[in-house]
Amino acid sequence: MGVVSGSFRGRVRAGVEPIARLFGKVGLTPNALTLIGFGIALLAAACAGIQGWILAGPLVAFGAIFDLFDGALARATNQTSRLGAFMDSVFDRAGEAVVYIGIVVGLIKAGDVDVDMMFGVFVTVSAMAAAFMVSYTRAKSESLGFSSGKGMASIGLAPREVRVVILAIGLTAAGMTSSTIALHPAGVTPPTPLWWTFLVGALALIAILATITTIQRILFVYRESMNQEVEH
Repeated sequence: MGVVSGSFRGRVRAGVEPIARLFGKVGLTPNALTLIGFGIALLAAACAGIQGWILAGPLVAFGAIFDLFDGALARATNQTSRLGAFMDSVFDRAGEAVVYIGIVVGLIKAGDVDVDMMFGVFVTVSAMAAAFMVSYTRAKSESLGFSSGKGMASIGLAPREVRVVILAIGLTAAGMTSSTIALHPAGVTPPTPLWWTFLVGALALIAILATITTIQRILFVYRESMNQEVEH
């Protein structure tokens, strides 16, 4: 039911473990890496806020990769804890939120360049809300015992990894086309800028896929509930 399997996640975690150990050797703790990852998200948000899409995209991607190091270091050094898991989850959500807020600010500033600013803001907010529903359904289902470990993470079309890839591509494409100037006759409404199309298109895709993922997870929990009732 998901596009990112648990085995794939396992291979990625194993691959980043040697790098995570290097961070540990220089004195960084898993929680410190979590905060550094959040700092990268803040930087990406700041770039988006000033319409520095070409920088925001790679920073979003790098922040997502960096986010793997805290858990890998915790497992490699036997420093896993409930506090660490809590910190990781909370700052992941906070980092994702600030990037969307930065995009909203950037789109508002672009409202004077012949783009439908309010529609872009609506799509961005919809993407953020849908993304948070994906995370909430996982957290709530796990707290109620409907899925164990990382099982819920593999349910659905748009877990965090997929959303990050789509967002990073959209931001980078927007940055690469933001200097494109379309020539048009005087008095004729100019075409929608390519950068706006790439960015808002990526956000719309996130909103749609994340909504589908939320529905998939609700259905998963429903089936699990029915199975548990039958077993009892």
